[in-house]
Amino acid sequence: MAALSATLPSPALRPRPLSRRALRILLFVVIGYLALWATGALGILGLSYMAREGTPAPAGTRTVQGVHHFQPVDAEGRLWRGAAPSPAGYQALAGMGITTVVDLRAEDLSKSQLAGPGNAGLNVVHLPIRDGQTPKPEQVQRFFDIVAKSTGPVFVHCGAGVGRTGAMAAAYLVQTGEQSSSSAVRRNLAVGPPSIEQIYYGLNLSPSKAEQPPLPVVVVSRLVDAPRRIWSSL
Repeated sequence: MAALSATLPSPALRPRPLSRRALRILLFVVIGYLALWATGALGILGLSYMAREGTPAPAGTRTVQGVHHFQPVDAEGRLWRGAAPSPAGYQALAGMGITTVVDLRAEDLSKSQLAGPGNAGLNVVHLPIRDGQTPKPEQVQRFFDIVAKSTGPVFVHCGAGVGRTGAMAAAYLVQTGEQSSSSAVRRNLAVGPPSIEQIYYGLNLSPSKAEQPPLPVVVVSRLVDAPRRIWSSL
């Protein structure tokens, strides 16, 4: 008996149950987070739905096998956007005359995913941006240089072709003077729901600057967007 009692932790070392006050605080935190998530997520979904119903697709939008959300960015057809293509999608892009692909994904990609553009004879440039986030000013400038120096049309994509792609497309449209910041954001919302920081980023674009959102906006955005990002990584 003495040997058994010697192996048990002393009362001072045993974990203490949470007090009622600590449980109440934890409950308030959980409820507060759920309220924040529901307000943010449902609000963005609502904005996306209204934009989709009230915003016509850009002229030149077409269905391309293996590329979801495919549409032109600019009126000249120099820049196109969409979701990450399948192998057949890359072949279709090459058949349309597109010569360069800009991949914004920061995720770990398989060898087959990395080889897709090259197998179709396309040049590929990686400008990695984490899911739900926005491009840095130097990335925007490099993107402009890529489009300007490309020998043919450029296709830009992330995973779903919504958030990161939309943020880069908005920077291009606003800084080239083709659209206002609000018009560019509305067009992105019509494609799909971006994150809060991506919406803020687009609304604050100007022809002279493309800056990342301030820390409070980033914190709220990532709290709201966390469940989606966790789900997409599973």
